[in-house]
Amino acid sequence: MKTRIYFMLIALVSLSSCYNPKIQSLENELSTKSAQVTQLEKQIDHMQTTNGSLLDRLAQLSVLNQTEAESIKNSLESMNRQQEYIAELADIIEEKDSINDALVYNLRNSLIDFHDDDIEVEVRGSAVYVSISDKLLFNTGSSHILPGANKVLEKVSRIINDNDQLNVLVEGHTDNLPIGNTRYQDNWDLSALRATAVVRKLEQDFYIIPGRLTASGRGEHLPKADNGSQIGRSKNRRTEIILTPKLDQFFDLLKEPELIG
Repeated sequence: MKTRIYFMLIALVSLSSCYNPKIQSLENELSTKSAQVTQLEKQIDHMQTTNGSLLDRLAQLSVLNQTEAESIKNSLESMNRQQEYIAELADIIEEKDSINDALVYNLRNSLIDFHDDDIEVEVRGSAVYVSISDKLLFNTGSSHILPGANKVLEKVSRIINDNDQLNVLVEGHTDNLPIGNTRYQDNWDLSALRATAVVRKLEQDFYIIPGRLTASGRGEHLPKADNGSQIGRSKNRRTEIILTPKLDQFFDLLKEPELIG
Protein backbone atom coordinates (compact mmCIF):
# COMPACT_ATOMS: atom_id res chain seq x y z
CA MET A 1 0.00 0.00 0.00
CA LYS A 2 2.80 2.37 0.90
CA THR A 3 4.54 1.53 -2.34
CA ARG A 4 1.49 2.57 -4.36
CA ILE A 5 1.26 5.90 -2.54
CA TYR A 6 4.91 6.58 -3.28
CA PHE A 7 4.45 5.78 -6.96
CA MET A 8 1.40 8.11 -7.18
CA LEU A 9 3.38 10.88 -5.58
CA ILE A 10 6.19 10.26 -8.03
CA ALA A 11 3.72 10.47 -10.95
CA LEU A 12 2.25 13.74 -9.69
CA VAL A 13 5.66 15.21 -9.08
CA SER A 14 6.78 14.08 -12.57
CA LEU A 15 3.97 16.05 -14.23
CA SER A 16 5.14 19.22 -12.63
CA SER A 17 8.88 18.55 -12.55
CA CYS A 18 9.46 20.56 -15.73
CA TYR A 19 8.05 23.64 -14.05
CA ASN A 20 9.96 23.51 -10.75
CA PRO A 21 13.52 22.25 -9.99
CA LYS A 22 12.52 21.62 -6.37
CA ILE A 23 9.88 19.21 -7.57
CA GLN A 24 12.53 17.33 -9.53
CA SER A 25 14.58 17.02 -6.35
CA LEU A 26 11.59 15.69 -4.47
CA GLU A 27 10.99 13.21 -7.23
CA ASN A 28 14.51 11.89 -6.93
CA GLU A 29 14.17 11.63 -3.16
CA LEU A 30 10.84 9.81 -3.45
CA SER A 31 12.36 7.36 -5.92
CA THR A 32 15.14 6.62 -3.48
CA LYS A 33 12.69 6.12 -0.62
CA SER A 34 10.59 3.83 -2.82
CA ALA A 35 13.60 1.64 -3.49
CA GLN A 36 14.34 1.53 0.23
CA VAL A 37 10.74 0.56 0.98
CA THR A 38 10.91 -2.25 -1.57
CA GLN A 39 14.13 -3.50 -0.01
CA LEU A 40 12.60 -3.35 3.45
CA GLU A 41 9.55 -5.30 2.29
CA LYS A 42 11.84 -8.01 0.90
CA GLN A 43 13.69 -8.12 4.22
CA ILE A 44 10.37 -8.42 6.09
CA ASP A 45 9.30 -11.33 3.85
CA HIS A 46 12.64 -13.05 4.45
CA MET A 47 12.35 -12.56 8.21
CA GLN A 48 8.82 -13.96 8.22
CA THR A 49 10.02 -17.04 6.32
CA THR A 50 12.97 -17.42 8.68
CA ASN A 51 10.73 -17.02 11.74
CA GLY A 52 8.38 -19.71 10.41
CA SER A 53 11.33 -22.07 9.95
CA LEU A 54 12.55 -21.32 13.47
CA LEU A 55 9.10 -21.98 14.90
CA ASP A 56 9.00 -25.34 13.12
CA ARG A 57 12.43 -26.24 14.52
CA LEU A 58 11.34 -25.17 17.99
CA ALA A 59 8.32 -27.44 17.72
CA GLN A 60 10.56 -30.33 16.70
CA LEU A 61 12.89 -29.60 19.60
CA SER A 62 9.91 -29.56 21.95
CA VAL A 63 8.87 -33.03 20.78
CA LEU A 64 12.47 -34.25 21.09
CA ASN A 65 12.75 -32.85 24.60
CA GLN A 66 9.48 -34.50 25.62
CA THR A 67 10.80 -37.84 24.37
CA GLU A 68 14.09 -37.37 26.18
CA ALA A 69 12.27 -36.30 29.33
CA GLU A 70 10.11 -39.42 29.22
CA SER A 71 13.21 -41.58 28.75
CA ILE A 72 14.95 -39.91 31.69
CA LYS A 73 11.83 -40.34 33.81
CA ASN A 74 11.69 -44.07 32.99
CA SER A 75 15.40 -44.45 33.79
CA LEU A 76 14.96 -42.70 37.15
CA GLU A 77 12.01 -44.91 38.02
CA SER A 78 14.03 -48.00 37.12
CA MET A 79 16.95 -46.76 39.22
CA ASN A 80 14.62 -46.15 42.16
CA ARG A 81 13.27 -49.69 41.88
CA GLN A 82 16.81 -51.03 41.82
CA GLN A 83 17.77 -48.97 44.86
CA GLU A 84 14.73 -50.28 46.73
CA TYR A 85 15.71 -53.82 45.72
CA ILE A 86 19.28 -53.34 46.93
CA ALA A 87 18.07 -51.79 50.19
CA GLU A 88 15.72 -54.72 50.82
CA LEU A 89 18.46 -57.21 50.01
CA ALA A 90 20.85 -55.39 52.35
CA ASP A 91 18.24 -55.51 55.13
CA ILE A 92 17.84 -59.27 54.69
CA ILE A 93 21.61 -59.80 54.67
CA GLU A 94 21.92 -57.69 57.80
CA GLU A 95 19.14 -59.69 59.42
CA LYS A 96 20.86 -62.96 58.47
CA ASP A 97 24.18 -61.71 59.86
CA SER A 98 22.44 -60.69 63.08
CA ILE A 99 20.88 -64.15 63.38
CA ASN A 100 24.28 -65.78 62.84
CA ASP A 101 25.93 -63.54 65.44
CA ALA A 102 23.21 -64.40 67.96
CA LEU A 103 23.56 -68.12 67.17
CA VAL A 104 27.31 -68.05 67.72
CA TYR A 105 26.87 -66.22 71.01
CA ASN A 106 24.18 -68.59 72.29
CA LEU A 107 26.00 -71.74 71.15
CA ARG A 108 29.28 -70.71 72.74
CA ASN A 109 27.54 -69.90 76.00
CA SER A 110 25.65 -73.20 75.90
CA LEU A 111 28.79 -75.22 75.12
CA ILE A 112 31.07 -73.40 77.55
CA ASP A 113 31.61 -76.63 79.56
CA PHE A 114 33.43 -78.27 76.63
CA HIS A 115 37.05 -77.80 75.70
CA ASP A 116 37.75 -75.57 72.71
CA ASP A 117 39.74 -78.35 71.04
CA ASP A 118 36.69 -80.61 71.14
CA ILE A 119 34.04 -78.12 69.94
CA GLU A 120 34.49 -75.06 67.73
CA VAL A 121 31.74 -72.59 66.84
CA GLU A 122 32.34 -70.13 64.03
CA VAL A 123 30.74 -68.32 61.11
CA ARG A 124 31.87 -69.32 57.64
CA GLY A 125 30.27 -67.50 54.77
CA SER A 126 26.54 -67.40 55.40
CA ALA A 127 26.38 -70.30 57.90
CA VAL A 128 27.28 -71.13 61.49
CA TYR A 129 29.48 -74.20 61.90
CA VAL A 130 29.53 -76.33 65.05
CA SER A 131 32.52 -78.65 64.66
CA ILE A 132 32.50 -81.57 67.13
CA SER A 133 35.49 -83.84 67.59
CA ASP A 134 34.77 -87.51 66.81
CA LYS A 135 35.95 -88.58 70.28
CA LEU A 136 32.88 -86.88 71.81
CA LEU A 137 30.51 -88.78 69.52
CA PHE A 138 32.05 -92.06 68.29
CA ASN A 139 34.58 -94.74 69.03
CA THR A 140 37.38 -95.14 66.49
CA GLY A 141 36.15 -96.70 63.25
CA SER A 142 32.50 -96.77 64.42
CA SER A 143 29.28 -94.97 63.47
CA HIS A 144 27.44 -95.81 66.70
CA ILE A 145 26.91 -92.71 68.83
CA LEU A 146 28.36 -92.84 72.34
CA PRO A 147 25.97 -92.35 75.28
CA GLY A 148 28.03 -89.35 76.42
CA ALA A 149 27.27 -87.60 73.11
CA ASN A 150 23.75 -86.79 74.31
CA LYS A 151 25.03 -83.89 76.39
CA VAL A 152 26.55 -81.94 73.52
CA LEU A 153 23.81 -82.84 71.01
CA GLU A 154 21.09 -81.83 73.46
CA LYS A 155 22.65 -78.37 73.91
CA VAL A 156 22.96 -77.83 70.16
CA SER A 157 19.41 -79.14 69.59
CA ARG A 158 18.01 -76.66 72.08
CA ILE A 159 19.43 -73.77 70.05
CA ILE A 160 18.12 -75.31 66.80
CA ASN A 161 14.61 -75.76 68.18
CA ASP A 162 14.60 -72.16 69.44
CA ASN A 163 15.31 -70.95 65.89
CA ASP A 164 12.83 -72.54 63.50
CA GLN A 165 14.15 -70.49 60.54
CA LEU A 166 17.31 -72.59 60.38
CA ASN A 167 18.17 -75.46 58.05
CA VAL A 168 20.52 -78.06 59.51
CA LEU A 169 23.19 -79.92 57.56
CA VAL A 170 25.19 -82.61 59.35
CA GLU A 171 28.52 -83.49 57.69
CA GLY A 172 30.75 -86.41 58.63
CA HIS A 173 34.52 -86.04 58.13
CA THR A 174 37.44 -88.44 58.58
CA ASP A 175 41.20 -88.41 58.30
CA ASN A 176 42.94 -90.09 55.35
CA LEU A 177 43.88 -93.35 57.08
CA PRO A 178 42.17 -96.45 55.66
CA ILE A 179 39.38 -98.09 57.64
CA GLY A 180 40.77 -100.76 59.96
CA ASN A 181 37.74 -103.08 59.91
CA THR A 182 35.35 -104.69 57.42
CA ARG A 183 32.15 -103.06 58.69
CA TYR A 184 32.63 -100.06 56.41
CA GLN A 185 33.76 -100.02 52.83
CA ASP A 186 35.87 -96.85 53.14
CA ASN A 187 35.99 -93.39 54.72
CA TRP A 188 33.12 -92.22 52.50
CA ASP A 189 30.96 -94.95 53.97
CA LEU A 190 32.00 -94.24 57.57
CA SER A 191 31.51 -90.47 57.32
CA ALA A 192 28.08 -90.81 55.69
CA LEU A 193 26.85 -93.30 58.29
CA ARG A 194 28.13 -91.10 61.12
CA ALA A 195 26.25 -88.10 59.72
CA THR A 196 23.10 -90.20 59.35
CA ALA A 197 23.43 -91.43 62.95
CA VAL A 198 23.63 -87.85 64.25
CA VAL A 199 20.62 -86.80 62.15
CA ARG A 200 18.57 -89.70 63.56
CA LYS A 201 19.57 -88.74 67.09
CA LEU A 202 18.55 -85.10 66.52
CA GLU A 203 15.18 -86.19 65.17
CA GLN A 204 14.31 -89.07 67.50
CA ASP A 205 15.73 -87.88 70.82
CA PHE A 206 15.63 -84.08 70.48
CA TYR A 207 12.56 -83.64 68.27
CA ILE A 208 14.03 -81.61 65.46
CA ILE A 209 11.70 -81.70 62.46
CA PRO A 210 13.25 -84.13 59.95
CA GLY A 211 12.44 -81.84 57.01
CA ARG A 212 15.02 -79.40 58.37
CA LEU A 213 17.77 -82.05 58.49
CA THR A 214 20.26 -83.22 55.86
CA ALA A 215 23.03 -85.81 56.28
CA SER A 216 26.21 -85.71 54.21
CA GLY A 217 29.41 -87.77 54.20
CA ARG A 218 32.58 -85.94 53.11
CA GLY A 219 35.09 -88.67 53.93
CA GLU A 220 38.70 -87.48 53.98
CA HIS A 221 38.23 -84.99 51.14
CA LEU A 222 37.61 -81.76 53.06
CA PRO A 223 40.37 -81.75 55.69
CA LYS A 224 40.67 -78.99 58.24
CA ALA A 225 44.35 -79.60 58.91
CA ASP A 226 47.31 -81.45 57.46
CA ASN A 227 46.83 -85.21 57.60
CA GLY A 228 50.60 -85.60 57.83
CA SER A 229 50.57 -85.30 61.62
CA GLN A 230 48.61 -86.97 64.41
CA ILE A 231 47.33 -83.57 65.59
CA GLY A 232 46.15 -82.71 62.09
CA ARG A 233 44.38 -86.04 61.64
CA SER A 234 42.68 -85.57 65.01
CA LYS A 235 41.27 -82.23 63.86
CA ASN A 236 40.03 -83.76 60.62
CA ARG A 237 38.04 -86.51 62.39
CA ARG A 238 34.95 -84.47 63.16
CA THR A 239 31.23 -84.02 62.68
CA GLU A 240 30.05 -80.58 61.63
CA ILE A 241 26.54 -79.35 62.31
CA ILE A 242 25.99 -76.49 59.87
CA LEU A 243 23.19 -74.03 60.62
CA THR A 244 21.97 -71.92 57.70
CA PRO A 245 19.14 -69.35 57.76
CA LYS A 246 16.43 -70.27 55.28
CA LEU A 247 16.88 -68.43 51.98
CA ASP A 248 13.24 -68.10 50.88
CA GLN A 249 13.50 -64.30 51.07
CA PHE A 250 16.53 -64.34 48.79
CA PHE A 251 14.79 -66.52 46.21
CA ASP A 252 11.77 -64.20 46.30
CA LEU A 253 14.00 -61.21 45.62
CA LEU A 254 15.57 -62.95 42.63
CA LYS A 255 12.15 -62.76 40.97
CA GLU A 256 12.10 -58.95 41.09
CA PRO A 257 11.38 -57.63 37.56
CA GLU A 258 12.63 -54.72 35.47
CA LEU A 259 16.01 -54.15 37.03
CA ILE A 260 18.62 -52.12 35.18
CA GLY A 261 20.89 -54.43 33.24
